[in-house]
Amino acid sequence: MLKRILASMLLFTLVATVAPSMDKASAAGTTYYVKINSGTLNMRNKPSTSGKIVTKLSKNQLVTVASQSKGWAKISSKGKTGFVSSKYIAPKTTKAVVKKTAVKKSAVTPVDNYKANAISVAKSNMGVKYKWAGNNPSGFDCSGLVNYSFGKAGVDLPRTAGEMYNVGTKVTSYQPGDLLFYATSGGRKVTHVAIYIGNGQMIHSATSKGVSIASINNPYWKPRFIGAKRL
Repeated sequence: MLKRILASMLLFTLVATVAPSMDKASAAGTTYYVKINSGTLNMRNKPSTSGKIVTKLSKNQLVTVASQSKGWAKISSKGKTGFVSSKYIAPKTTKAVVKKTAVKKSAVTPVDNYKANAISVAKSNMGVKYKWAGNNPSGFDCSGLVNYSFGKAGVDLPRTAGEMYNVGTKVTSYQPGDLLFYATSGGRKVTHVAIYIGNGQMIHSATSKGVSIASINNPYWKPRFIGAKRL
C-alpha cells in the first residue's frame, strides 16, 4: 500500500512539473495591447467587476499577460499588476490599430497609401443602398462605409460617427482621406461622417442616395458641418 501511494505521489509531481496550466502556457509573458474604442480600461485587484481599481489603462497601451482564465487576464503594466477583462485586450501582433504606410506623392496633394486605398474601396461600392447599421456591401450607413473602407485598407476605426470624431487630429485644410463630420439633428452632436476625396468632394452613404459623392459646399451639408479629422 505504501509503495502504491508513493508511486502515485511521484506521478502527480512529474505531471505538475512538466505540464503547466493551459492558460499560463499559452499566455505567460505575451505582450498584448488595450483594445478599446474610447475612454480607459480598469485594472482591478481581483478578476471581478467588484474588485478595487488598481489603475486605469489607456487605448493601445501595451501590457504583459501572465495568464487568462474565465474571461479575465492577469496582467502587468508600468509596475502595476492586476486583472482586466480578456475581451478588451488583444495580442500585439494580430492587427495594427492605425497602420500608416509610406507617403505616396501625387501632383496635387500627398496622400498616405492607406487613405488612397480606403477611398478606392469606398468608390468601389458606389450605388450600394443605405442601410441603418449596415457595414458591408449589402448595405451601408455612413459610419459603416467609413469603417469598412478603412478596415480593408488596414486601419481599425470605431464603429459610430460620434466615436470616430474622438480619434485623429483636427484639421481645417483638407487632404484626401480626411474624415468630415456633420450634425444632421441640430446642435453640435456628430451624427454623420464622410471621407474627403479631393477637389471639394466627399464620398459617403446618404439616406437618400446610398453610397454617393457630394460637394462639401452642398447647401444641405455645408451648414451642418462640425469639423474634420486626419488619421
